[in-house]
Amino acid sequence: MAVARPQNHPRQYYGSPGSDTPAQYNFNWQVKDDPSGNDFGHEESRDGDNTQGSYYVLLPDGRLQRVIYTVNGDSGYVAEVTYEGEAQFPKYQSSYTPTPAYG
Repeated sequence: MAVARPQNHPRQYYGSPGSDTPAQYNFNWQVKDDPSGNDFGHEESRDGDNTQGSYYVLLPDGRLQRVIYTVNGDSGYVAEVTYEGEAQFPKYQSSYTPTPAYG
């Protein structure tokens, strides 16, 4: 017995259905909120099968993690990850004071 399976062929372009126009876009955004310590962003550009971009995030240890990536056709996602700064681990100080036992 033959089983019909859908054909899953990736589309070369992400334009409107039936379009032969290659995808082309640029975007970027960032968030920097000093009171909360949030600092992160992303930028990307695409021209047909070639995509390149980067994103960054301020880690809880104070370092900035940056990822620069490319995707060229079927080559897959290629990323370079770097860190800026030195990790900081502040000493934890407990405010707990035990209650004396009476007896």
